[in-house]
Amino acid sequence: MLAGLGRAVRSGWPPGKRQPPVLLGRREGCPPPAAPQPAQCSQSEKLCKRKARVGCNFAKPVRLGTHTGACGGLEGAAPPNTLVPSDEVTINYRHGLPVITLTLPTRSERCRFTVKPMLTTVGAFLQGVQREDKGIERAEVFATDGSKVSDATLMEVLLMNDFKLIINNTAYSVSPPVKDKLSSEHATEMEDIKSLVHRLFVALHLEEHQIRKERELLQKLDHLKEELLPLEQVKARITDSADAKTSRLLWVGLALMSTQGGALAWLTWWVYSWDIMEPVTYFVTYGSAMAFYAYFVLTKRDYIYPDATDRQFLHYFYQKSKKQHFNVERYNKLKEDLAEAEESLKRLRQPLHLRLPIQEISDKD
Repeated sequence: MLAGLGRAVRSGWPPGKRQPPVLLGRREGCPPPAAPQPAQCSQSEKLCKRKARVGCNFAKPVRLGTHTGACGGLEGAAPPNTLVPSDEVTINYRHGLPVITLTLPTRSERCRFTVKPMLTTVGAFLQGVQREDKGIERAEVFATDGSKVSDATLMEVLLMNDFKLIINNTAYSVSPPVKDKLSSEHATEMEDIKSLVHRLFVALHLEEHQIRKERELLQKLDHLKEELLPLEQVKARITDSADAKTSRLLWVGLALMSTQGGALAWLTWWVYSWDIMEPVTYFVTYGSAMAFYAYFVLTKRDYIYPDATDRQFLHYFYQKSKKQHFNVERYNKLKEDLAEAEESLKRLRQPLHLRLPIQEISDKD
């Protein structure tokens, strides 16, 4: 092969002239090996000479962001999070959906990811990229100011501004295209189409949804009633005990008032005269007024017999509940959930009330 190469070179050179030496393995763009000089060479020059002696065969792909030497070799390693131009990750819109095209680092293949901006989140998109290329250990999205974008962020929000996509140790600068703003007429048409699609979906799936929802509510009602059954039994016993104590206290109050009236009458007509008992009755009345005022100071309520009776009943009820370890808060929470489930089931079984707010239904009922 060397002889043939020499003949080919000699055939194109004029006869009688000395031919220049042929350097095997030399490629375009690579300088010839320098002549030896007495001075010491730097480390980079020695590296270049050594590469030139072996033919300067360094036609390997160079990673973007690295600095190459005179012979195509790497003088320094690429720093982490190397910033790659935005053309490595492109975003185009097809059929109204954004298509993100990027290069998978392991297989060096271009891959397209079609996302639904209003449904797909940043976390779901990154998980899809990692599923496509198992060699991706790190996939994150950062804003231009360096703050990390949450995985729960919708892609619609992300595509409104520029961002950085980090894959392993490479940072891709991504600039989404600006979408044309819809005119008012086109926006109105789109809203009408969305409303029509929603009505069609409701009309086709409403009955199935009602049946499934009714089954769920019935199961919830059964579960709540099972939990409330033992609590209702304990509450009934506590209520009977508190009610009996309250009634007994009322009767005791009536007996004391009757005794007080009888004592004052006996002292007025049989023991003393009215002239002597009049100041006594005045101070008794004034003492009763002070007692009622003290009740208002303590309870911030007027002394009304129904309210006072209820207050005393609740006092006995909570006192008895504490002794029997009855959880009043849990009981109230279960009762509220039961009432809410019953109201929802009532609305579900009345199709005319399905589209009415709860307040309007309550007003009409």
